[in-house]
Amino acid sequence: MDSLELIQTFREVAQRGSFSAAARALDMSPANVSKYVAALEARFGVRLFNRTTRKVSLTDAGHLLLQRSGPVLELVQITTGELHDRANTPSGRLALTLPHPLLQTQLPTLLARFLVRHPAVSLDLRATDRVIDLAEEGVDIALRVGPVPNANLIVRRLMPIDRVLVATPAYWAEHGEPKHPRDLAAHKTLAVVQSGEVPKWIFIENGKRFEIPLDPHVESTSLAPMVTLAMHDLGVIYIARLSVSEQLEKGTLKPVLDRFIPQDIWLYAAYAQRRNNSAALTALLAYLEEEFPRQDPKLTLLSGKDC
Repeated sequence: MDSLELIQTFREVAQRGSFSAAARALDMSPANVSKYVAALEARFGVRLFNRTTRKVSLTDAGHLLLQRSGPVLELVQITTGELHDRANTPSGRLALTLPHPLLQTQLPTLLARFLVRHPAVSLDLRATDRVIDLAEEGVDIALRVGPVPNANLIVRRLMPIDRVLVATPAYWAEHGEPKHPRDLAAHKTLAVVQSGEVPKWIFIENGKRFEIPLDPHVESTSLAPMVTLAMHDLGVIYIARLSVSEQLEKGTLKPVLDRFIPQDIWLYAAYAQRRNNSAALTALLAYLEEEFPRQDPKLTLLSGKDC
């Protein structure tokens, strides 16, 4: 027996002035009603009712509990209704984390359409290139590019990422175009490297992945400056196609080694729990899974930490 159930039984007796009448209203036996009230009195250490063979009346303590418990139960009922709404109708606030480059894609437009479709939902967007602990930081969904190593997270694939290895034609003319990723050892590289990571780029040959260790000319925890640096003939960047789609179209950046670039990098949605998720979380996951396959991965997505 929880406290709310005991108090609800007490209030029914107080309002009806009878244990038997309360029992009928609650579809309980009079003996159980009496047991619940006795348990509440024992818990508080005070008598709540004056009892006679013909009448039940409130004591002073009973009047106090009746008065004070009303707003509490009303709040509980309101909250219960809102929680049921959260479970069944998309509503409430969702915390979503994503790497900064995704803010420069079609994703904000997709999120805007989702919010229009579900006006009772609000978003807390947290842009960071840092991999965060969802439970520790109170985040509902993380959008991540590349492998998600945390086995405790539920992961859904949204769409593949198309990447390119590029530099300016002037840079290639001066330093020569590499024929194999190993040749990058003789080149200036501009690499995104998170704190504590070893600089490296991942390639594929004959179906097997391999790593090329880097000694970057410039390394950064953010992708933001890399295109600008590359456009000044400073080196080679490994990046998602959308980040440089305009430069590729104009020919101001030139891709190389396309056949060595893995095609199995995905944008993922990661979240902590498989069951009892809110309707808002369920709706957003379904929406993203529905919308992303319609996008062109060669034109619409930016790079993540693997680039």
